[in-house]
Amino acid sequence: MKDRDVCEITCVDSEKTARIHQQLKRDNHLPDVTKLFKALSDETRLKIAYALTLEEELCVCDVATIVGATTATASHHLRHLKGLGLAKYRKEGKLVYYSLDDEHVKQLLCIAIEHQAEVADRG
Repeated sequence: MKDRDVCEITCVDSEKTARIHQQLKRDNHLPDVTKLFKALSDETRLKIAYALTLEEELCVCDVATIVGATTATASHHLRHLKGLGLAKYRKEGKLVYYSLDDEHVKQLLCIAIEHQAEVADRG
């Protein structure tokens, strides 16, 4: 018989589950966090965000070259990241430069990439 990764009997810790349930109801940021992870689930946007962890600031043309996209496509993805509070931009003459919004975004991406490298190493 194979080991199963589900409980074989039902045993609920009602105090623990009630406490966590209440916390989940109080935390009104969860829908926005869902949007953040959905945005990063797109490989092109993830590449763009990761590129911005490697270089503090990149112009739209550089981002397009890095991810192998048109400037219009890169700009679309960058605007999406900006709309979710993951990136910010500044304009210098006719060029637009993007960077990550803050250190939290960089940490989130670096931790996720580090985690996946560890998972791959474990096999």
